[in-house]
Amino acid sequence: MRTRTAVIPAAGMGTRFLPATKAVPKEMLPIVDRPLVQYAVDEAVAAGIEEIIFVTSRTKRAIEDHFDLDRELQSRLQRAGNQRALAALGSAVPRQVRFSYVRQTEPLGLGHAIHCARHVVGDEPFAVMLPDDLMDGQPPVLAQMVERFERTGAALVAVQTVPREHTQRYGVVDAQPAGARLDRIRAVVEKPTPAAAPSTTAIVGRYILMPSIFDRLAAVSPGSGGEIQLTDAISQSLASEAVFAFHFAGRRFDCGTKIGFLEATVAFALRHAELSEDFAAIVANVAGSMERDRQPTLAPRLSAAPAWQATAVKPPARQLSLVQP
Repeated sequence: MRTRTAVIPAAGMGTRFLPATKAVPKEMLPIVDRPLVQYAVDEAVAAGIEEIIFVTSRTKRAIEDHFDLDRELQSRLQRAGNQRALAALGSAVPRQVRFSYVRQTEPLGLGHAIHCARHVVGDEPFAVMLPDDLMDGQPPVLAQMVERFERTGAALVAVQTVPREHTQRYGVVDAQPAGARLDRIRAVVEKPTPAAAPSTTAIVGRYILMPSIFDRLAAVSPGSGGEIQLTDAISQSLASEAVFAFHFAGRRFDCGTKIGFLEATVAFALRHAELSEDFAAIVANVAGSMERDRQPTLAPRLSAAPAWQATAVKPPARQLSLVQP
């Protein structure tokens, strides 16, 4: 069985990033010079995905515009001879992939969002990619999962170990080892308290699911937060189907949080071909300045120290300016 289709849910309101997301979809916020959602699309292309289905809402037209051809902009760049910008523009719209868009008209959860794509996916296995989770792996994480799926023929969910105090943020699995990087799932619990969590193995933003999941999503009752939870549908499938937890090789950045978004920005900027050296110097200088600011002042109190001690303090090293002339 081949995985030819990927569903990217992108209908959320992005309230954690307000006011930045008032008019701009969270998925379109840039990590260095590419919108967050572009990283998921590039990962899908690297995994051999042929069709990407975006589940969006009425406020997410910018995503559709981003993955459309802009003939006017292309013509202007060609007339200006700006080959670098032309190449960047072309790389954003992979020609070997078809894009489809469906609307989630009500915010009823991840499971509901995926069910909205049922009529486009059809009766075949498909991937689910949460763009908030920026996955950094070699080979790309979805490609790792597609290769493993073709060998096992069973549904897969990407997992990682999280601190126990964070289990309430995730679907958490109870699983037993089933091979290299693979566990067979026995139970799934959505957002358990640390005391109730069956483990610290949490599901994160990549799935390969069988089409039978759609029937279970249609039948499942609202769960945590009053939403249709994908984990509840997966849990129901365990009685009749094998579902495996896949411990991927790579790193996940949780770009659904501000600190995770900033971490991803720094990590990707530090290895950017054009920016890495200058950005590393900026980071070092800013960190050094902050460290000096945290130190106790070296200036003596007028009534407590002789004047010669004040002149013995060396000025800080010259800092790299962030403003270019």
